[in-house]
Amino acid sequence: MTVRDPAAFEVFRNAITGLADEMAITILRTAHSQIVASSMDFSAALCDADGRVVAQANTCPVHLGSIPDAMAAILDAFGGSERPGDLYILNDPDLGGMHLPDVFAVAPVFAGERLIGYSVTVVNHADVGGWAAGSMAVQSTSIFAEGVQIPPSRLLAAGTMNETFLALILRNVREPELFRGDLEAQMAACHAGAAGLRALAGRYGVEGLAASGGELLDHSEALLRAALAEAPDGAYTFEDHIDDDGLGSARIPFRVRVVVSGDEVLLDFTGSSPQVASALNATASFTRSAAYASLQGALGSEIPANSGFYRPFSFIIPEGSILSARRPAARGARGLVAYRIIDTVLGALAPVFPGRVPAAGDGGPDSVAIGVVEPDGTSKVFWDILCGAWGARPDRDGVDGISPLGANLANTPIEELERSGHVRIDGYGYLPDTGGAGRWRGGLSTFRDMTVLTSGTTIQIRSDRRDHLPYGLADGGRGTPSYNILDPGGPGERILPAKTVLTVPAGTRHRHVTAGGGGHGDPLTRDPGRVLADVLDEKVTPAHAACEYGVVIVGDAVDADATATLRAAPTAPPREGS
Repeated sequence: MTVRDPAAFEVFRNAITGLADEMAITILRTAHSQIVASSMDFSAALCDADGRVVAQANTCPVHLGSIPDAMAAILDAFGGSERPGDLYILNDPDLGGMHLPDVFAVAPVFAGERLIGYSVTVVNHADVGGWAAGSMAVQSTSIFAEGVQIPPSRLLAAGTMNETFLALILRNVREPELFRGDLEAQMAACHAGAAGLRALAGRYGVEGLAASGGELLDHSEALLRAALAEAPDGAYTFEDHIDDDGLGSARIPFRVRVVVSGDEVLLDFTGSSPQVASALNATASFTRSAAYASLQGALGSEIPANSGFYRPFSFIIPEGSILSARRPAARGARGLVAYRIIDTVLGALAPVFPGRVPAAGDGGPDSVAIGVVEPDGTSKVFWDILCGAWGARPDRDGVDGISPLGANLANTPIEELERSGHVRIDGYGYLPDTGGAGRWRGGLSTFRDMTVLTSGTTIQIRSDRRDHLPYGLADGGRGTPSYNILDPGGPGERILPAKTVLTVPAGTRHRHVTAGGGGHGDPLTRDPGRVLADVLDEKVTPAHAACEYGVVIVGDAVDADATATLRAAPTAPPREGS
């Protein structure tokens, strides 16, 4: 499509997108919990009067693509009865939510008596109750064990707080003041978004605001349809796995058939795992959100993300599957499902957009929820979020120590963890030889060593990619496994399950290591100079350089003759593809 006035269009697009970012900054600056203020597990967006997403902040993609379903639930419950000063919340996965820790807060915005849109925020609260600190234990087998369930509810009525309702929620979480503080950060962000949206209505007029928002949605749709029209038509399939469900069932399959037809795309997840007994289940809204993030990642950031972007998509998501579980399925650990959806969809899209799709990364950040009960009976919950690496890209190496596509999180700062007084961080960094070999090397594994200082501490671990390693592309090697070790190097050293909850005494040491990213392209075609640079940077050892890349390093230089001989040898260095 051709916009009516390109200059005016860009001014509006940047104004409303900047307003969504202002909402996100408000949360970042006012949130109380470490998982929100430091790890940045939250999102913000603006919707029009019909509940369509017009602009979203640069926050968590798998949150943002779920907002349409949350808005539909809010409008079903309160549409037509909204008043200025209202604020609605929900977290119920069967009524517009994703998993219980993710609480949506939605504020209707009025210009005079005219409804002009909605401010929306999503925050992953540190704890919402349930049997395990952090409310995301993989071992949960029912949503009734995971915490407080909030259907679409009016928390503020014309500016007046429902104190009884709020007190009921706070009584059911481990750190009520932390929950209150993060909820108030959401309310502040909604207020900032509402004020900005009213200012835009004052500038453009109510009708002009609606028209400009509609034009922005149409623009995104047109850009995506144009990109799809240039892609080769066809059906593209891929399969990937989660290692296990945390309760004994192994090899959880994810299957997708991506059909590109003209300027539309169908994603058919038939054949994916039935819903599992543990909390590794997702909602259909979350599955769609992960799929949106996959395609947007493959295409780059040129297309504004909003409800217009979603229009060319259609889906087949089997009900009762791990991708659309039936109540009362637990969904607390559903984040891992999103990361595997993204890996699976990107694997299918690799031949469609060969110059844009990377090899598989770490498969999702390792998350360790740490719970402590103080002597006075109060509870403390804090999170060690550890992001690892991206897989190699078609034209450059994978990125080390970065959030996976779909999350946009940050690693928990050491200072935040140690400030609690309950843990000490003894080591944090990268591990050499962990990036998948290729013309372009996968990103390295990240490790963190922790000592527990308080007896009776609970540790809840969610990790993966130990058995089913990150895949490589175009003859690139697979990545390396994640693992968790108790008492590393000590007499009681043991490998922990990838998904577990345990209670430990003071002095317990724990190491967690993220998976290394897959490689892209034949390792024997990697520039020896790049291999040398990796050796000098201690990302690759000389032995690994010779074994995987056929490059001989002597001192601080490449032995060109020995390298040529090794690379020409009948027995090439071992490589593993996708």
